[in-house]
Amino acid sequence: MAELWMFLLALAVVYLLPGPDMILLLQTGARQGKAAALATAIGLAIARGCHVALAALGLATLFKAAPWTFEVVRLAGAAYLLWLGIQCLRSNMLPNLNANGPAAAKLAWREAIQRGLLTNLLNPKALLFCSVLLPQFIDPQAGPVLTQFATLGVLLVVAGLLFDSCYALIGAWLGRWLERSPSAQRVQQWLFGSLLIGFALRLTFVQQA
Repeated sequence: MAELWMFLLALAVVYLLPGPDMILLLQTGARQGKAAALATAIGLAIARGCHVALAALGLATLFKAAPWTFEVVRLAGAAYLLWLGIQCLRSNMLPNLNANGPAAAKLAWREAIQRGLLTNLLNPKALLFCSVLLPQFIDPQAGPVLTQFATLGVLLVVAGLLFDSCYALIGAWLGRWLERSPSAQRVQQWLFGSLLIGFALRLTFVQQA
């Protein structure tokens, strides 16, 4: 039980650190509202589930054995974050969910989920994080390793979804608060866009661990 609490504490520390996922959720909530931000959180959760599965399959080992695969994913992730940051600076990230009725809302939800999915899935550091963290809390003497890995993976995804949902709601609250000030909205747009571009640049020049 003590190890489980340590695992949850480690997750909380990681999810509280500012990163592209957090900025994307805050920006989406502020500009497009709660529904779009929560859809983005769902996309992030799906991506984390994929990372857990890929970690179990040993993809991180492939990154070590063939560094060029890590480089491809890293540069693709950086390019995607750069594109998001530029889009954020230029205009709204998604169409208004209520602009053209249910069809537009369905399209916006799909785009928001896709945006969250790609933002996290194209970050190789997220996969390496899963590959490094999960094995530290697995005890071969405590039962089937695969069952333990799956349990910890589910906890990782669920905890991430809870934190992301909070950031989505905070972003939506921030958007409502900024409605009365167009200039403040513009500052928020440029701030979040610049942060996404900054994360893209950092990912571009980061070195494989």
